[in-house]
Amino acid sequence: MGENIAPQNNTLSPFAAQLAARISREGPLTVAAFMDAAAHEYYAAQKVFGRSGDFTTAPEISQLFGEMIAVWLTDMWMRLGRPEHVQLIELGPGRGTLTADIMRTLKAWPDFQNGISLHLVENSPRLRDVQATVLTKFTPTWYDRLDDVPVGFSFILANEFLDALPIHQFEKIGGQWMERRVRFSATKQVFEFTHTLPDIAIESVMPADFVAAPEPAIFEISPASLTVTEQICQRLQRGGGAALIIDYGHDKAGLGDTLQALEKHGYADPLQNPGGRDITAHVDFATCKLAAEKYAHVHGPVTQGAFLQRLGIVERTEVLADSAATPEDARDLQTGLIRLTAPEHMGRLFKVMALTAKDSDIVPAGFADDTGGEESDHG
Repeated sequence: MGENIAPQNNTLSPFAAQLAARISREGPLTVAAFMDAAAHEYYAAQKVFGRSGDFTTAPEISQLFGEMIAVWLTDMWMRLGRPEHVQLIELGPGRGTLTADIMRTLKAWPDFQNGISLHLVENSPRLRDVQATVLTKFTPTWYDRLDDVPVGFSFILANEFLDALPIHQFEKIGGQWMERRVRFSATKQVFEFTHTLPDIAIESVMPADFVAAPEPAIFEISPASLTVTEQICQRLQRGGGAALIIDYGHDKAGLGDTLQALEKHGYADPLQNPGGRDITAHVDFATCKLAAEKYAHVHGPVTQGAFLQRLGIVERTEVLADSAATPEDARDLQTGLIRLTAPEHMGRLFKVMALTAKDSDIVPAGFADDTGGEESDHG
């Protein structure tokens, strides 16, 4: 089981030392428990977003992203009967950039904008303060959990939210599946993987054709992501509306290790410096889709590049570039377009999935191919 000894190295951060002491008391943590603890500390204490942070999200890259989401929301609002009151709910709103760009763009549709109330699901006090400054004129309300938001007609946005939710990892070792856990080595003064027998029957969570996979193989599952997806669907079922989930991940179930960390825009060891770097995993859209289909009509996932292009991001970029104040501003717009849509950047790895009421026959904008049917993008 490894060394359950409290850390001796004073170079550990205070949080890392606390986590090592917890492991000494409780034994090795599941990857999910380790991720959960590290992520809570990270978002509470670190400067996360932008050039001076560890990573840059789509809204921080270009205003075009928020504008396209606003166009999508407006189209859905019109097709769903122009309801007078709309709750705009964002899960993990970061610095508030996406919502700010959406609300700015919606000035073109005042009947829609004036009927919106903002509801932000954010449990980091530091990020709440940032969001309050950016969105002050829209008087948002904050919640720790989606379940705390009042039920009502809602548009729900989850941009790069599910990737931060914890995952469990199982590894094929010696002909059997073992659960990966994290221990602390007092000798080496590092966090490292160890393995234990799973607490659950692996066949209950893993596709049957994966069980006999040859070594080495790693299987991941995120119960937290499935729970959030189901909560979104049930909320739409009760109050009406639509949801948009955007994240990096895969649209076919598979085997492999996607646990990763980012620090200063570069990849880093996900086990070291917990709480000091962003720790995430790729979203399993295929499994989330299966969970959602019990309660909602699921559209996609499609690639972010295809989704944004269908909404008109290329044309909008050309209009803005033609009227840009300086050639540098025009180049920045074109650079932003490339980063958001090109396959070698965010265009292919990032996926978009929409959820609507189960009895709805609406195919949302961005999810229909040229013949009017829905596309299942396997990029």
